[in-house]
Amino acid sequence: MHRNTLSSSRVQTRNFGKALSLTLILFMIFTLPASAQVKEKLWRTLTVSGRGMEAIPTTLSQVSLGVEIQGKMAEEVQKEAARRSSAVVALLKNRNVDKLTTTGVRLNPVYSYTDNIQRITGYAASNTVSFRVPTDKVGTLLDEAVKTGATQISGVSFIASDDAIANAQKQALKKATQDAQKQAEAVLNTLGLQAKEVVSIQVNGASAPPPPMLYRSEAKLTNADASTPVIGGEQEVQASVTLQISY
Repeated sequence: MHRNTLSSSRVQTRNFGKALSLTLILFMIFTLPASAQVKEKLWRTLTVSGRGMEAIPTTLSQVSLGVEIQGKMAEEVQKEAARRSSAVVALLKNRNVDKLTTTGVRLNPVYSYTDNIQRITGYAASNTVSFRVPTDKVGTLLDEAVKTGATQISGVSFIASDDAIANAQKQALKKATQDAQKQAEAVLNTLGLQAKEVVSIQVNGASAPPPPMLYRSEAKLTNADASTPVIGGEQEVQASVTLQISY
């Protein structure tokens, strides 16, 4: 009985070994060609990066301006800065500017130094705001703001509208893709090869660089009847696309 059990166990072990060997052989038969095809795709590929650029007009101006008042008493200085700032904000709201935001409210002591001794001689209060306005209207609006009470124009940057930038990003990506395809065609045609399919696509982004800025540290009117000339330019949106193409 013990011998019969051992014999049966040996037979089962042999059968299991045969079945396992057959399974491994079948696995190798079916997987090796597939693995070879994958490796061939990876080995026979060309990687190219294309660039695209789309220029759009800057129809909007991002403006930063404010009021700065200096005086002897902190309370008086703060009240005068608040009064003038309120008048400037009321003007901007009346002109329907976009994205009007307070960007700073400050009250700082003003010091003088005599015989290496620091003394407070007064106070400076400032309130600043930022907003967007069509570029063709910004010159007149700046002059009005100065007449109303603004004493500083920190900067003016020229930008395109959000819709224009979004459309430009699509066009830049399209041009970048076409550029990559042309590069691949030029290389493969020169070598007498033919493109088969795109194995992978990597979009490296489509973004606009920081808009150009016009800085003005102090606002002064030279002619009450003349509008400050402000002329916008163009904004470039750039994109990059990388293609991996099999051949």
